[in-house]
Amino acid sequence: MGSLRLEAVEKWFGDAQVIKGIDLDIRDGEFVVFVGPSGCGKSTLLRLIAGLEEISRGTLLLDGKDVTGLPPAQRGLAMVFQSYALYPHMSVAENMGFSLKSAGCPRPEIESKVSEAAAILRLEDLLDRRPKALSGGQRQRVAIGRAIVRNPAAFLFDEPLSNLDAALRVEMRYEIAKLYQTLNATMIYVTHDQVEAMTLAERIVVLEAGRIAQAGSPRELYRRPENLFVAQFIGSPKMNVAPCATGDGEYRIKGGRGGDYARSRPASWIGIRPEHISLGEAGSGPIDGRVDVLEYLGADTNVIVDTGDSGQFSVRVSGESDLDVGDPVGLVPEDGQVHFFDSDGRAVAA
Repeated sequence: MGSLRLEAVEKWFGDAQVIKGIDLDIRDGEFVVFVGPSGCGKSTLLRLIAGLEEISRGTLLLDGKDVTGLPPAQRGLAMVFQSYALYPHMSVAENMGFSLKSAGCPRPEIESKVSEAAAILRLEDLLDRRPKALSGGQRQRVAIGRAIVRNPAAFLFDEPLSNLDAALRVEMRYEIAKLYQTLNATMIYVTHDQVEAMTLAERIVVLEAGRIAQAGSPRELYRRPENLFVAQFIGSPKMNVAPCATGDGEYRIKGGRGGDYARSRPASWIGIRPEHISLGEAGSGPIDGRVDVLEYLGADTNVIVDTGDSGQFSVRVSGESDLDVGDPVGLVPEDGQVHFFDSDGRAVAA
């Protein structure tokens, strides 16, 4: 079992409050990712769950038991850090089994659990090696194996891929996804990389300045962001946002035109994702501009369009596009894919 419940959890460092009343339920066997910009409190929140930081106010329940005041060793959780933190003088097998040895487990039990974890992580041929003889991805798998042997109630990952190059990050994302399918254990994962969050999570918790901005599945956050912060944080490239005015059943973009508007409340901002815009001739859509920059990505090209008063818009088009810098274009939003937000940044429902 590995369900967790946070009730009104706060963290203060002196007079500075960094976690501002978090209420969150994490189901047994769920993969939850904490994501947000630097300084939003995601790593601090993970450390509060692990017991590495003391909760200033509030309650933490693990499988219904209050563990708020328990030390890390008594919570039954296992943490994988950004730094591998492997003992250089020990072999892979010794590193993976060290916590069990320290706890006084019999040697046959240690060897059995290390062998099981090594099989899951494809480390069987590396058990006799020292860390210096391993690649970065292999070292991270050893660090994960060290957590697996403990059979924890939940796994806690604190930006475990940050030290890896781009190719290894992709490989390790796959490894962690397969590990979750194999173990079906509760996993809480911290990252600032929204691509990692979107590809790994069953549920994403987006943090902003110590509070939960929105929690939901990757699809929910992408399709129905509840505020401007989430709208622009989830998705790559980020959602285009421009000022607008609404009234008399219409919206009008600053510096452009508009279209029909039939929502429940007035809106001050319009949001459109780059992949939900097509480019046509000037005058073909609610806003015009000129191609400012072309970012060729192979299958796609990211077109940066300068629209004047409404700023720059990113548009994702085919990599075979024959656009040139300076070309005049009209931006045409896809039907049903336009988002509106009020003056406080809250989504205006359709």
